[in-house]
Amino acid sequence: MLTPAEEALAHQAPDESIPGQPDVVDNVAVARLYGEPLFALPQDLYIPPEALQVFLEAFEGPLDLLLYLIRKQNFNILDIPMAAVTRQYLAYVDEIRASNLELAAEYLLMAAMLIEIKSRMLLPVRSTDSGEEAEDPRAELVRRLLEYERMKLAAVHLNELPQMGRDMLHAEVYMEQSLQPLFPDVSADDLRQAWADIVKRAKLVQHHRISREELSVREHMGIVLKALQKRRFVEFGDLFDASRGLPVLVVTFIAMLELAKETLIELTQAEAFAPIYVRLAYTPS
Repeated sequence: MLTPAEEALAHQAPDESIPGQPDVVDNVAVARLYGEPLFALPQDLYIPPEALQVFLEAFEGPLDLLLYLIRKQNFNILDIPMAAVTRQYLAYVDEIRASNLELAAEYLLMAAMLIEIKSRMLLPVRSTDSGEEAEDPRAELVRRLLEYERMKLAAVHLNELPQMGRDMLHAEVYMEQSLQPLFPDVSADDLRQAWADIVKRAKLVQHHRISREELSVREHMGIVLKALQKRRFVEFGDLFDASRGLPVLVVTFIAMLELAKETLIELTQAEAFAPIYVRLAYTPS
């Protein structure tokens, strides 16, 4: 959004005299406004101070800043030069206090701790009641720094590991289901019920002719296999010829049981109480 001075400058004719603009237009302009060269910035142009700030380092807390100052200058973390580190730390705190006082509060607490440690180091060392030397005032700070550094390195290593959604995605493959239906196995009760229905139908067409007929189970096994050739499924009842009488039906049924026992045929059923179908057993090539 333009200020009133910029709007007036934009609508002003080129031949009018503008304060701060030279008579020769060949000089280098500091900017262009709507295509017109601008040789001097408006006097009332306001630029917020935070717009020109550049943060070269971003720290996650006081310990992160303190560890950065120590590692940058290759200080021994077990023998921290408190004066140099405290001076650099306070300089950074003064910079952030000018722009963000809430952020500086946490850093000020660590600054007070550094000053306290430096003050305790200036005092004479006193022995404890047991005769041992007092603990180094920097010991607690060193312990916290080492623990923080371990956690920071562990976080870096964890971040380098492959992550789902960032480095890889789930592989999704669509597999079509087999178009061939899977039939459940036929139970003995279903087979017995189907046989009972065939016997019941055979009794309705009984013949009064008395004759003696020699029946071969092996022969009827061949008849059943021949009936199943070149046919995918045959209904169980279609394999029986009720007009030939009950003995032939019995022999045919025994022949089918033998074929099923030798896994030459398969008996299938789509669901409970559904018709039973017979087919030749599948032999993989």
